[in-house]
Order: sequence, then C-alpha cells, then structure tokens
Amino acid sequence: MFTDRFLRYKRGMKLEAHERLRLEAAISEVRTLDAREIVARPRTLLRKSTLLIDGFLSRYIDDRNGLRQLVAIHVPGDFVDLHAYPLLTLDHEVATMTAATVAIVRHDALDAIIAEQPQMSRKLWFSTLIDAAIHRAWLFRLGRLDAIGRISHFLCETNARLFSAGLSDGRRFVLPLTQMDIAEICGLTNVHVNRVMRQLREEKVCVFRSSLVEILDIERLVTLGQFDPNYLYLEDSDPVLPPHSEHRL
Repeated sequence: MFTDRFLRYKRGMKLEAHERLRLEAAISEVRTLDAREIVARPRTLLRKSTLLIDGFLSRYIDDRNGLRQLVAIHVPGDFVDLHAYPLLTLDHEVATMTAATVAIVRHDALDAIIAEQPQMSRKLWFSTLIDAAIHRAWLFRLGRLDAIGRISHFLCETNARLFSAGLSDGRRFVLPLTQMDIAEICGLTNVHVNRVMRQLREEKVCVFRSSLVEILDIERLVTLGQFDPNYLYLEDSDPVLPPHSEHRL
C-alpha cells in the first residue's frame, strides 16, 4: 500500500486499517519524479496534496539574490503539502532533493473522506501539527546550537523520523543527501559541514559515507545535538535514544 508509512504505529496517533484503505482509495495518481524537480510553487492555487512514498523532498525560500534557505525536509510517509488543503496556496516552494515517488490526493477526495469519516480530520490535522513541531525544533537548532550541535541534532532527528517510517534500525539509515544539502539545512558552509563530519567520524560518534549514516555513539550524538524527541510524538523512543536517557518518553 502506498500509505503504509503515513502515521505508522510508532506515532502518537495511527490510522486504523479501514481508514488507511479509504485514504489509499483516494489516491488519484502515483508519480515518479527526478531529483531537483519542483512539486509546488508559492502563490499557486493547489487542488491536490502530495504523499511522499519514496525519496526526500524539501521546502525552501529563496532570497532576492537567489540564495536558498531550506525550512524543512520530508521523508517517506510525510503528507508533504497537506497545508494547502485549507490554505489553497503555499508561501514557499516544494521540490525533490532526490528521485522520488509521490501519491497525489485531490482535495475534493479529502472532503469526501472527512464527510464519511469525521475522525480523519483530526488525524490529518495531527500530521500537519507534527510538521509545525519540527519547524519549531529547526528554529531552536539554527538559533541556539553551534555547528556540531546543528548537524548532530539534524542526524538524530532524521534517524528518529526514518525509524518511525520503518527506514532506520535506530542506528543506521540511508541518507542520499549531499554535504551542500546538509549545509543548507543547518545554515552552514559546505567547508564547515565537511569539518564537522570529519570530527564526528574521528571521535567515533557518527560516520556518514556513501549516503549511509551509521551512528556509533548515540548517547554522544544526542548530547551534542541537545536532542529531545518529544516534539516528534513517537510512542517508543528507545531505539533512537541511548539507554537511561533523561529524554525518554
């Protein structure tokens, strides 16, 4: 099923089997997209939303000089632009970071689902509230953490999100992003990211090589990133936190 990773059992709110089947039936199209392809543009009327099945997407805003600030990334299982369902337009661009597969759900189909199953409105709302919580964590990361803290927090967060989607074992996951991508995510230069990655590797905390992240010392990575997963509303955080962590839910 294309919706298997959306609100999986590791989230604080899950879809029941009949709800998942109903959402699956609402998919009008499945698309395969190339890397760096625009999915949604700002100030454009949207009548559909995108469920990410495979790959990584980003939200970003360009300044007047064309410099890009990433404001979010999306992993498989995310309902990427569900915000456009009530808003009708977005104030930022959405694009693929890697090759991706997405499912398209029209807004009139969402209307029908909510009319038939009113409890689904709360569950869809929950999905967008998780996005908002992640945005707040990104503000904290960029505003309060140093370079090694920002990258450590991002790696911990991504590990937790992919674990929730069934794509990490809690210590190892595929991350097909470039150092430049991570630089844009963390508000750093490419050179600075390279230096931090080398430090994490030399201190045997984490290794990022050939699109594979392997966390060697989860306790140290959590400490460096001041990472507390409560904002992700995971039901079971043990695989993404060290034993005896004070942040365990």
